[in-house]
Amino acid sequence: MNKMFLGLSLLLCAQTAAAADGNFTVKSELKNFGDTVVALIPQDNGYRRDTILVKNDRFNATLRLDEPKDIFLVSMGTLHRTERKRLNIIAVPGETVELKGDLNSRYDIGGSRFYQQYGQFDRELEVAQKALQDFTESLSKRIEAGEERAKVMKEYEEKAPGFEQKINDAIMGFVKSHPDWEAAAAAVTSLEGEKIEEAAKLLSATVKAGRMKSYLQRAIDDYKKQAEAEAKSKAAQAAGVVAPDFTLNDIHGKPLSLSSLKGKYVLLDFWGSWCIWCIRGMPQMKEYYKKYAGKFEILGIDCNDPEDKWKAAVKKHELPWLHVYNPKDSKVLADYGVRGFPTKILVGPDGKIVRTVVGEDPAFYQFMDETFGK
Repeated sequence: MNKMFLGLSLLLCAQTAAAADGNFTVKSELKNFGDTVVALIPQDNGYRRDTILVKNDRFNATLRLDEPKDIFLVSMGTLHRTERKRLNIIAVPGETVELKGDLNSRYDIGGSRFYQQYGQFDRELEVAQKALQDFTESLSKRIEAGEERAKVMKEYEEKAPGFEQKINDAIMGFVKSHPDWEAAAAAVTSLEGEKIEEAAKLLSATVKAGRMKSYLQRAIDDYKKQAEAEAKSKAAQAAGVVAPDFTLNDIHGKPLSLSSLKGKYVLLDFWGSWCIWCIRGMPQMKEYYKKYAGKFEILGIDCNDPEDKWKAAVKKHELPWLHVYNPKDSKVLADYGVRGFPTKILVGPDGKIVRTVVGEDPAFYQFMDETFGK
């Protein structure tokens, strides 16, 4: 498994139904995992934390589980937080997984018969992912060399879908070739959206009705919930929709309503001091605020920050526009369907949404030029 995909779920389950003792065992010989690992195991009221000591890059851990579920292995100990790694694992009671290799390069999955089968899938997936990895690395080098970011990102948007389709084809191919393997059930959940349900139909009746049944169903239910939330978000943010009014306290503690700015173009900037891409975009935001001074107003809406950190960030980055604080009990995020940060929503003088851009996207600034540079 290549390090590029450590952030993806490491999907592990088991081939046989024996040994239903509620214990899941991890045997690890992974370099660069630090001297302590914390296993985060989901519970009804949060996460249970099990601490695992690492000696000479090795550890064996037996974790108590009541059903197959996602757990997290997080490197802690003496590692600086920027060096910490996290593995997402689907852990299955009664089974053992063996991990060998280096977290900074690649590692292999082995162990029981199932894990040998899953390891085969992992290797096939790694081959399919290599083309996309090479492509993204080449683009990163071009940006570092000074090539215009907008041009590079446009090329990514044009070509990435083709690479992603090949990855999906490889996953579907594995499921079709091994419908009786529980490893194929794990492979299904590495897909996204409706492809999960499509791939699940290829599994044998035995696998679909077996111990991975509830896990598969949760994956299908999750994608449906996400699709529903995304549809609602798009509807809330669509051009022509009347922007919901709200009143929040500004940086001086005084109430400020969106409706008080009606008659102007107002850019709603949903951000937070914790959001790396929000902060990275601030210099260009300031540039455009100055470039089109008087043609539009920016209303920064801070989210998920303590008030003191919000105020400190506004001061530190010298953000000259209007600011309000969005408390946790506010409905503003839900009303605007905000699901990612930064989200920028331009509201017209008539109070209707003109355009929504999610993420720090060069297309936003091109749109601003087209709108105000006339």
